[in-house]
Amino acid sequence: MTKPREASRRDFLVASAIGLVQLARGSESPAVREELKLEGDLLYVGTYTEGTRSKGIYLVRMDRSSGKLRRVGSVDAGANPSFLAVHPKGRVLYAVNEVEKHDGRGTGAVSAFAIAKDTGALTRRNDQPSEGGAPCYVSVDRSGRVVFVANYVGGSVALLPIQTDGALAPATKVMQHTGSGPNAERQSSPHAHCIVSDHSNRFVLAADLGADRVFVYRLDLEGKSLRHVEGGDAVMRSGAGPRHIAFHPTLPLVFIANELDSTVATLRFDAERGTLSPLDTHSTLPAGWTGTNYPADIHVAPSGRTLYVSNRGHNSIAVFSVAESTGALALHQVVSTDGDWPRNFSLHPTGRWLLVANQRSDSIVVFRRDQKSGRLTPTRQRIALPSPVCLRFRSGTE
Repeated sequence: MTKPREASRRDFLVASAIGLVQLARGSESPAVREELKLEGDLLYVGTYTEGTRSKGIYLVRMDRSSGKLRRVGSVDAGANPSFLAVHPKGRVLYAVNEVEKHDGRGTGAVSAFAIAKDTGALTRRNDQPSEGGAPCYVSVDRSGRVVFVANYVGGSVALLPIQTDGALAPATKVMQHTGSGPNAERQSSPHAHCIVSDHSNRFVLAADLGADRVFVYRLDLEGKSLRHVEGGDAVMRSGAGPRHIAFHPTLPLVFIANELDSTVATLRFDAERGTLSPLDTHSTLPAGWTGTNYPADIHVAPSGRTLYVSNRGHNSIAVFSVAESTGALALHQVVSTDGDWPRNFSLHPTGRWLLVANQRSDSIVVFRRDQKSGRLTPTRQRIALPSPVCLRFRSGTE
């Protein structure tokens, strides 16, 4: 039986309470610079460092014809650079530091790194407090002007302006969530787990696992602020534990990976008013399976015809077909990730590959993807890296 991931999150954060370690300047040796210049798509890998052998953020080259992965560098990005986001222009990478104390304060941090144009190497710009404990998710608005962060332990979300050089300014808005759920261990208080902007860049959605709610905010880019949309939130099924969010590329739909009841929920999003309405719910597990499981990540293929969800415990990727006109889901395939605790995953920019980060078995595994049906086929391509959590290609594709 797989040990529940979030039960270990608290132990992990206690071990991280001493704060951030000193950041390195990056990999600047001639040998590393030449390695980074090798052909192939550049992948950044966020990891947990506390209690592991991880050196921080890893840089991996991927051969897009064969799917082969090759580690080409790493950078000390502070304690637990677990989740990453690439600026839309591909010139800056942002990483949360998933800790509960930073510079003596009860908050985690967000770090900014310049991306070298020729090699993709990372150079630290700065870091800022996330204004809440254990930040676990970071994203950039679609115009590239602000960063959003979700603080899991703090139960809050924050907006940090991006300066002209890509560095972060201090947070200008923090929204404290309220609410709880029926799961006494996991939902006694709010736990913000994801925050992303909509296609119009006028609204921001935030999934809160503890509150069983997806909050909706209006984004004010000029004022660098967020405002709660009254009546816009989606109240999820009791005990669902909404974790991650994915927008359909063309239909007015939002899909939510629910961690605590192993489901994916479909919501209708009114982009004019900024309101969510629940439509449907489907299990992420094959019929008859009753073991412990916690869905983690969720992504929609650019075509909009396929939806993917990672299952931690069942250790699989659930593949759903998406009806072209209605967006209705149907479980199409459930494929083993050939590893333990598939945390996050990423679609390759070409759509030919899907990569999975198996956190507990220290591996990144490559699947070949049928671009018409969306089905996944295992390959022999994989790479060993300690405690991989988040995968981001330099292009910014998530």
